[in-house]
Amino acid sequence: MKIFGFFSSLLITLALTIALSVKIGSVPPLGYFLDPFHGFWQNAEPEQLYIDPTLSASVRQPVSVVYDSLLIPHIFAENEYDLYWAQGFVQASHRLWQMEFVTHVAAGRISEIVGERALEFDRGQRRKGLAFAAENSWQAVQKNDTVRQIIEAYSDGINAYIESLKYQDYPVEYKLLNYRPEPWQPIKTALLLKYMADDLAGSDEDVENTNALKLFGKESLDRYFPVFLPGRDPVIPTERDWAFDALPLDTPQITYSNNALYTETIEEPNPDNGSNNWAVSGSRTRSGSPLLANDPHLGLNLPSIWYLVQLKAPGVNVFGATLPGSPGVVIGFNDSIAWGVTNARRDVKDWYKITFTSESRDEYEFGSRRLKTQQRIEEIKVRGSDTFYDTIIYTHYGPVVYDQRFPKESSTSAPRDYAMKWVAHDPSEEVVAFYELNRARNYNDYVKALDHYRSPAQNFVFASTSGDIAMWVQGAFPAKWQGQGRYLMDGSHPEQEWKAFIPKEHNAYVRNPARGFVSSANQIPADTTYPYYIYDHSYEHFRNRRINDQLSRTRRATPQQMMELQNDVYNQKASDILPLMLDSLDLSALSAEGRDMYDILRRWNYRNAVSQAAPAIFRTWWRALRKHIWDEFAAEEITLDAPSDAATIYLMKQFPNDTIFDSKLTTAQESLKDLLQESFLEAQQKIQDWQEVHGTAVNWGDYKSTSIQHMLQLDPFGVSNVPVGGGRSIVSANSERHGASWKMVVDLSESVKAWGVYPGGQSGNPGSYFYTNMVDTWAKGGYYPMKFYQYPEDNPTSVLARQTIQPKPTE
Repeated sequence: MKIFGFFSSLLITLALTIALSVKIGSVPPLGYFLDPFHGFWQNAEPEQLYIDPTLSASVRQPVSVVYDSLLIPHIFAENEYDLYWAQGFVQASHRLWQMEFVTHVAAGRISEIVGERALEFDRGQRRKGLAFAAENSWQAVQKNDTVRQIIEAYSDGINAYIESLKYQDYPVEYKLLNYRPEPWQPIKTALLLKYMADDLAGSDEDVENTNALKLFGKESLDRYFPVFLPGRDPVIPTERDWAFDALPLDTPQITYSNNALYTETIEEPNPDNGSNNWAVSGSRTRSGSPLLANDPHLGLNLPSIWYLVQLKAPGVNVFGATLPGSPGVVIGFNDSIAWGVTNARRDVKDWYKITFTSESRDEYEFGSRRLKTQQRIEEIKVRGSDTFYDTIIYTHYGPVVYDQRFPKESSTSAPRDYAMKWVAHDPSEEVVAFYELNRARNYNDYVKALDHYRSPAQNFVFASTSGDIAMWVQGAFPAKWQGQGRYLMDGSHPEQEWKAFIPKEHNAYVRNPARGFVSSANQIPADTTYPYYIYDHSYEHFRNRRINDQLSRTRRATPQQMMELQNDVYNQKASDILPLMLDSLDLSALSAEGRDMYDILRRWNYRNAVSQAAPAIFRTWWRALRKHIWDEFAAEEITLDAPSDAATIYLMKQFPNDTIFDSKLTTAQESLKDLLQESFLEAQQKIQDWQEVHGTAVNWGDYKSTSIQHMLQLDPFGVSNVPVGGGRSIVSANSERHGASWKMVVDLSESVKAWGVYPGGQSGNPGSYFYTNMVDTWAKGGYYPMKFYQYPEDNPTSVLARQTIQPKPTE
């Protein structure tokens, strides 16, 4: 019987092995995936990560890699090639799948992995021209031999790691999706940076504004969407004197004619993408040296967006946050300076109607001339299906994104024959800018490095050990006449095209302002005295005012106070409008439960703390109120975006009798006071429903339910219901799936010190302790001291592992 049992088990095992080794539809061959010797089990790691202490590789001289207790590598090399080769190798060893997947996303190649379900997404990426933009940038970078060589060295390091892998070594996502890594090409670094440009500077409201113009008229639009909202606190202090003559611009007489209302547009980036940064002069710090802080607000993802590293070689010793897939440090410090970035929102993407002269579409009208088009045939490989070929027409403006075949051939409600003109398509050298920033010693070096930076536009904060602080709003900004690009434009009229870019020396910037600090939080860059037209549909109005208010009150700032400000959960928006909302309620019409909610809000200290109920009640009430006020913008058959919260509050305070407060959701004539009462009752019901479902009193932490999810939305690979306060438009900007992706504070004393944390860990492997080891500290508002080694032998007690990369023996 025992022999029979053995053979029965053997036959069953063989049958399962054969069955599970076959791919069924989109399901990977589970036999390989579940194989205990090669499959996903091989991705589990012990808490004490094993690192091969000695490698033989194609470096020129020995390289030392010291991993500290957070698995942050400190790389020491004798030349630049080896430094960036090692950075590529080390980052790939922890984040290979993430690096490759993001570049596949940018290039519109996800259909190769998951099949036809991703085809429309890939078509959208191709039509945005991200690969076209990356090619232009890579051509520009190749003219700089130094930076070209470091990108190639970085790529060589990545490829060395890829070549060392066997199937059992693959990151788990490759096994789950049943594909393998491909050789890394240097242009993928350009693709990664264009992906970030799309994420941060790929948004526009041209179609929505055009629809709104037709529906409501220009007078109403100017009232509901003011370009300069009163009370704004710009990035550059208002005392700044613009001591230059702006480029002369002629404003043409334009009539915006639109006979259609559009419903379909390409997908927009997350509107919450933003950040905080600031620097405080030594005159306002306890140490007498500047302090710098930065916290970029992006999606809360796993693997984490950022990867920390120290890079040291002759001429450079820098530490900070890197984007896996690009060499160098993006946000960080060296022994002389520190810098950080926030998104400098500006309208740098416009849409032009193309008038083709024939069905062949090989020419189009441009004034009295006819210009030739170019065709770019995009080959989209589709797993399990035929290759899809998409022909995209390029004009001198850029790609014709919207045509008869896209977004959908059957749709009659999308724009047609519109070309995208976007700054990110132009050749650019962002890698060069960061290469020089990593080596900068002073303010002049910092300014010179920014000469190479075009897109996505950023507010670059700066501080140095010599005492300077500064802020440059840096990017390539078209010099526009008033209103240019706010609506869809006619590409056959040359006067509607961009004529020039604002010279870099005319960009908004300030050095050592009298107030003793600089800051930015995605607000408008300058006040109305700035001599160029400034427009974006989503300037921040709350975080920036809170930051500036707190910094203006600080006289002897410390690093701890900077950390506390980054973790500040004060709700400036609620402070601005909640008293008016509460004073407008008819308390006699409220139930006992409604009075309880009213009392909670009346006693609230405006802090969006995890344990408080008031933030949940206020947000629910505010959203219900906005639904009533802007119901005209909620038509499902038309693409429209309602005015901002800041504009809404301004209207409520200054124009309470505006006709917009006559809700279309009811048949009765209503006022703002009526809308406040009705929306409060709706909020009360929603809160009660939530409490009934969850069986507990509402609190902000559970109600907001922040989660840090895997890029593939795989629940077992994510972290749910993270107990962190804050929220949208709050300095601690942590919402459901978005927030502070990296927090850094730097003390620019003679011996530079820094602290940081991010919501994840250095490893991209869900089976590693270092995948999420920093999440709890991040959620509690804690920080880790960032170890800035001078020599590989430093701090032996805090070293997790050491690795030496030796040159291969010569044959």
